[in-house]
Amino acid sequence: MNYILMFMFIAAVGTAGCGDERNQGNQASPPSATAPDNTARNQRDRGDATKTAGDQAENEVDRTITQQVRQAITSDDTLSTDAKNVKIITNDGTVTLRGPVKSEQEKTKIEAKAKQVAGVKQVENQLEVAS
Repeated sequence: MNYILMFMFIAAVGTAGCGDERNQGNQASPPSATAPDNTARNQRDRGDATKTAGDQAENEVDRTITQQVRQAITSDDTLSTDAKNVKIITNDGTVTLRGPVKSEQEKTKIEAKAKQVAGVKQVENQLEVAS
């Protein structure tokens, strides 16, 4: 009986400080002096007027439009990685484009590609040129 109690005591004492020791190397670095402030953007994205991925319609027609717009964008080797990763949200034939791109030319080119896809009724270009 005493052996069991002693084992439990050793086990408890032996692991008491392990959490602190293991995590010392994983501590986050201190925040930089110029941390980005996305407060305004986050507030904008919480509103009902801003389309998010959750607004993508689940019907086959809208999903197909989104796929075809994505294929048109990703197959263009002249577009930047940012441009190829823009958000494409389709709902009732209206395509909303969101995200950063490198230039006004990319913004215009992506919109034109979206308009060329069959079934697109309207394109809402909310792309932002990265500064």
